[in-house]
Amino acid sequence: MAFNGTWKIDRNENYEKFMEAMGVNVMKRKLGAHDNLKITIQQDGDKFTVKEASNFRTIEIEFTLGANFDYSLADGTEVTGSWNQEGNKLVGTFTRKDNGKVLKAYREIVGDELVQTYVYEGVESKRIFKR
Repeated sequence: MAFNGTWKIDRNENYEKFMEAMGVNVMKRKLGAHDNLKITIQQDGDKFTVKEASNFRTIEIEFTLGANFDYSLADGTEVTGSWNQEGNKLVGTFTRKDNGKVLKAYREIVGDELVQTYVYEGVESKRIFKR
């Protein structure tokens, strides 16, 4: 599958504004913007294993497309939701447990890059990764 592989963060677009909208404090925003995130994705049919490794934490998430699961963001925000596939794009819809607001996430391959787009409260951000 196109998503399979190890992806290292290359650049961010509007990421600090996104984290601010999410309620992340200024210190964590500064650190988060330079987290050296590396994502390893392994897809087997509808099942995904995603390992996220950064300066701050390493976690492994397993999920099945369309099935709800709980997840803790790097800043500690708890969410519940699911990933679905729409064409060549993975679309995640997650609800924050603390305030019920929705976080949308998109993963797609654009050229030789993995582009993750986040949308929360009208603020859009992109994180672009290279293999």
